[in-house]
Amino acid sequence: MTERWVIHLPVTAPDLLRARILARTAARVLARLSARVEPGGVTVSAEDQQGVRHWVFCDRRLPGGARCALPVDHTAPCSRRERWVNQR
Repeated sequence: MTERWVIHLPVTAPDLLRARILARTAARVLARLSARVEPGGVTVSAEDQQGVRHWVFCDRRLPGGARCALPVDHTAPCSRRERWVNQR
């Protein structure tokens, strides 16, 4: 049996934009509390289509191994704006 557990926390929002905003906010707050949060893996889905997931963060690799911390649909160059501890 694995020693890692994944928390599935259903939270609803009225639309995709607000779901992504809420997910980004929750991931960033939790990342400050625990080094085990992986914000780049955060997705949202419609309640009745939970198999169809939408990414929340860009998560592209940057030079030096860091990951982009901007929203998935950003138009600015990728940036490590938020400090993430990435333990994959």
